[in-house]
Amino acid sequence: MNKDTSNCMNDGSGSSNESSGSGMDGEGASYLVHEIAQITKLRSSPHENLSRVVPGMGKLPASTVRMLVGREGNFSGRGKFSAADRCHMSSRYLPTKGPWIVDRMGSRAYVSQFSDDGSLFIAGFQGSHIRIYDVDKDWKVKKDISARNLRWTITDTSLSPDRQYLVYASMSPIIHIVNAGSATTESVANVTEVHDGLNFSSDNDNDEFGIFSIKFSTDGRELVSGTSESSICVYDLGADKLSLRIPAHLSDVNTVCFADESGHLIYSGSDDSFCKVWDRRCFVAKGQPAGILMGHLEGITFINSRGDGRYLISNGKDQTTKLWDIRKMSSNAMNLGLGDDEWDYRWMDYPKYARNLRHPQDQSLATYQGHSVLRTLVRCYFSPSYSTGQKYIYTGSSDGSVYIYDLVSGEQVAKLDHHEAPLRDCSWHPFYPMLISSAWDGDIVRWEFPGNGQPPAPPPNRRSTGVRIRGLYYM
Repeated sequence: MNKDTSNCMNDGSGSSNESSGSGMDGEGASYLVHEIAQITKLRSSPHENLSRVVPGMGKLPASTVRMLVGREGNFSGRGKFSAADRCHMSSRYLPTKGPWIVDRMGSRAYVSQFSDDGSLFIAGFQGSHIRIYDVDKDWKVKKDISARNLRWTITDTSLSPDRQYLVYASMSPIIHIVNAGSATTESVANVTEVHDGLNFSSDNDNDEFGIFSIKFSTDGRELVSGTSESSICVYDLGADKLSLRIPAHLSDVNTVCFADESGHLIYSGSDDSFCKVWDRRCFVAKGQPAGILMGHLEGITFINSRGDGRYLISNGKDQTTKLWDIRKMSSNAMNLGLGDDEWDYRWMDYPKYARNLRHPQDQSLATYQGHSVLRTLVRCYFSPSYSTGQKYIYTGSSDGSVYIYDLVSGEQVAKLDHHEAPLRDCSWHPFYPMLISSAWDGDIVRWEFPGNGQPPAPPPNRRSTGVRIRGLYYM
């Protein structure tokens, strides 16, 4: 990290960038050696007493039977499975069987996400519909919302931490809030309930102002958004006003998110090809980020935080997913791109010559390739912490498939094929080996681990920390 930004960011670890990593591609490059590899191992590997050594092969992962025997024999000294033991077992059971059709709509699916406890699933479609499904009640449609003042499509949705309210955005300056927790399919959300409107525009915005990305803060008190006017906005729900507006990038801000539960750090990604980190505790000057992450050659379509305020992944229109450590960011930016103003990801294939290009100042820890990021703002995610220790990353693809990569080795461990149109979003259940994919063919489909057909044990209870709230584009 450059000296002029290090005073704004304290990683709390007492260590600096002593470890280093090498990039990889989806074809399985050399083993990634850096701090996150060790963290991932600690979170998803069993106790060393449960592993076995085979001559010529080294230490092999423990089998499920061996781990069960070890637990009964108290090999680890704990008398029970640790979180890492659990992740080691469950992370091998990938949700690859299927698909089962959850729903089939006549318009493109743009958004699909589980709630943080896995009890609800939200899907947003271009044809004004947002559906909330009750996962525990055989995917019954709990609520069918008809979006108001829609421009082009539902660009994003976000569920409040208490799961009572849903916000949705489109290519409009108005974010709408609707009650998500009280209705049944008998209520018609757009008729019997209020859609509160929050205005994110300013006097200088033009008529084409729109919002690409919207997220609740972990405490449910704020919303952060990325806009078509190159800005990041933060809305204070308690005060009912826009509390922060940053001219953050040189082009559309396609994706934003909070870095961790504190809400101090915000990540943003833009069509200018940069990921930026914003620390609200130490703004030196308006519009100046705490740091910049370079490496993508084209625009950023999505960012997902690991939740630790340190690591994130991003999807780029250069057909790659990249892994980042914000301690390696800089204060300067070098934008390269293809140098081809005629290329447009919305309707053109990525040039073959460009697939081997690399940014000379690539700051990413790793690069994952195999999927395609074309036609729409394809999303990517870390796999769940509870069941996998975030051992994998997974992403949609414009070829209609879900790709799952091993975070550390970069190996493609699964590819889920069903859709016949670009797959924009997908979501892995926070506890179960279940994944939902949605695409422009209108299909919402479910993938699971084969298993024996019996329902898994219920997940642990989770306490909500939310607060109540007042009553031609290609994406």
